[in-house]
Amino acid sequence: MKVTYTSYTAVAEWKWDLPAEADDTCGICRVQFEGTCAKCKYPGEDCPIIIGACTHCFHMHCISDWIASEASQGKCPMCRQVFKEKIANAPASPQVRTPEARVTRAQAAGSAGATG
Repeated sequence: MKVTYTSYTAVAEWKWDLPAEADDTCGICRVQFEGTCAKCKYPGEDCPIIIGACTHCFHMHCISDWIASEASQGKCPMCRQVFKEKIANAPASPQVRTPEARVTRAQAAGSAGATG
């Protein structure tokens, strides 16, 4: 049996990589993170998610407007702790992926030990 396709329609979906305990909606505008805040037209890199050290998540524009307001006193609108953006872990040092690079590094280590 032979099957011939006459057309093909691809469908894709993406989601933000949020902490497991995070809610799926912005704590300020109450719009899901796959949507956009009131200032943006399209979701994605133009409307990123900011995660606080307290693990509460917000659209970037929502939390920046909140923090800029005098009433916020620089605190998270959910838990009232001083809002600090969570800093991502530093990436590990790059790993050598090619055999040629491993040999070069090994040779360099051997020649450095021989001269010092």
